[in-house]
Amino acid sequence: MDKVDTLAKNAPDQTGEKKKVIIKEHIIEIVSDAGEGAQKAGQSFGGISAKAGNGIWTVEIIPAEIQPPPRSKAGGSGNRIRVGSFYITNAGDEADLVVAFNEQSLLGRFESGNLKPDAIVLLEDKWRNHADPDIKKMYRDAIDDLKKTPLRIYEVPMEKECLKIVQNAQRGKNMWALGMLCSVYSRDLESARNEIRLTFAKKGEKVIKPNIDLLESGFQWAEENLDFKFEIPSAGITKPQIVINGNTAIALGVVASGMDVCAMYPITPATSASHFLSEIFENVGGVVHQAEDEIAAAAFAVGASYAGKCAVTITSGPGLALKTEVLGLASMAEIPLVLVDVQRGGPSTGLPTKVEQGDLLMSLFHTHGDAPKIVMAPATIEDCFYAPVTARKIAETFRMPVYILSDANLATGQQPFAKPEFKEEWVAPPFDQSPVPDGKQPYDWDEETGLSTRIIPGQPGGMHTVTGLAHSRQSKVAYEPWTNQEGMENRSKKLAAFQKTLQTPKVNGDDKGDILIVGWGSTKGVIEEAVNIARDQGYSVSSLHIKYLQPMASGIKEIMQRFKKVITVEINYSDSYKDKIFDENNRRYANLALLLRARYLVDVDCWSNVYGQPIKPHSILDLIKERSE
Repeated sequence: MDKVDTLAKNAPDQTGEKKKVIIKEHIIEIVSDAGEGAQKAGQSFGGISAKAGNGIWTVEIIPAEIQPPPRSKAGGSGNRIRVGSFYITNAGDEADLVVAFNEQSLLGRFESGNLKPDAIVLLEDKWRNHADPDIKKMYRDAIDDLKKTPLRIYEVPMEKECLKIVQNAQRGKNMWALGMLCSVYSRDLESARNEIRLTFAKKGEKVIKPNIDLLESGFQWAEENLDFKFEIPSAGITKPQIVINGNTAIALGVVASGMDVCAMYPITPATSASHFLSEIFENVGGVVHQAEDEIAAAAFAVGASYAGKCAVTITSGPGLALKTEVLGLASMAEIPLVLVDVQRGGPSTGLPTKVEQGDLLMSLFHTHGDAPKIVMAPATIEDCFYAPVTARKIAETFRMPVYILSDANLATGQQPFAKPEFKEEWVAPPFDQSPVPDGKQPYDWDEETGLSTRIIPGQPGGMHTVTGLAHSRQSKVAYEPWTNQEGMENRSKKLAAFQKTLQTPKVNGDDKGDILIVGWGSTKGVIEEAVNIARDQGYSVSSLHIKYLQPMASGIKEIMQRFKKVITVEINYSDSYKDKIFDENNRRYANLALLLRARYLVDVDCWSNVYGQPIKPHSILDLIKERSE
């Protein structure tokens, strides 16, 4: 990455105009108290940058509490935007520039190691002369301490400038800051105006006009008062793109899949997916059912699927726990169902707004008894769109639940990807309701694959009882000792039949070497970036990303055996190999590492953390260097 060492490079030239420093990428953060619109400003800046042809990845900075105390280090809210002249797959390392609406939010990001030592800071200065002497002292003490660091701090009169346009600066400061960023990064002002028009389209001109005025004011202030300016060249994207977050992508994927029933109960960080569906689903004949609880949501979805409509239910970890019994029913009765689990930190309430990949083992094993299901994990925002399309097809073909494991990193992150072109094959053909042939059994399991023909209620000649009890091919209660065994075997055969369709995942890098880093879900981009950097530096390392966790594709064991060390990188808990209390007899491994060790009997190590933040590339790079010694 190009690095700007001094602001002298941006000094005005002889014409009096600021020189633009051309850079490959920058990471920008906007932080504030909750409710001040920093997240909206970050999303808008990401959208503007993507439309300018840049690669972007955004991550929401969300406090753990719904209403944290104002002006607190831990309560900062906002957005991180990584912008580059290339395709970007993760949130990157430390930030190059931060816009802070108060010094405590700034301190929170600085002390947690999220800013570069010499990052540029654009800080609201209203607190310097605040009426409350304690607040004034807090601000001045913080500034005095921060100015002892290499941070390049600019105190900015945001509120003073906003009050020239609106009566309540707290409700307009975010758009003023957006204008300031558009100036700093040489963004087209008309494109920014259009972004505001799009954002506030439903609120009308009374809201749009003052926000555009604030944007223009912030832009002009930066032009006149800041002595630096950057330009990030386009990534050279030529195909039409869309810029959305993972939850929106999942919602659009549900629509594209042909599913038209979503049953849900609100839960962070999954709720926005079903909220977006509720805004658009009726326009295409779909229904969003908000149930009274998670159990009822699962039951409604299973009932809709039983009636002939493959349904989706969207939740997070605690909701998945509550749905367990109903999901077991879907497996036993062989009713197709798609479940989206947007993972968050746990256990219990845990970290409801933070990222974690802690639900993998629960997804595979949470039902009592043997209840086969297919588990897949999207790795990008684009994957989030196509996952429901694939999941519905699998669920209906194999008559079983299919789980999509997203996470908070994907849910709130924005990334541009090629605009999907709808294909008829995405949508299931109309259900064949012709009479069921005489003698056809409701669970007429194929001896080789375990598959059976789906019969829906009302289909002539198809009357039978559906039960959660172990049952025979005729759907009768399993009184004979062999009946339950036969049912279990055939439901498992379906998993094996599906596994035969999977392609071996491709290795990023050489097919053999010293180290293989294995990941799943949203860690793909950061792992591959770190591995590619390490390879450029001469390290013998490659990576493998696993999309289907249950079942796993053939060939994975053979790939792992070609490397001296295999290490999973995950965002879930594992015991540190560096801590003296842990040894080979008591150490707990990360989720995927445990699965790989058990299935393939390969010595798989792991590195993971549960800080509630996306993993940074340099952390994986440090791991590679350390384990290469």
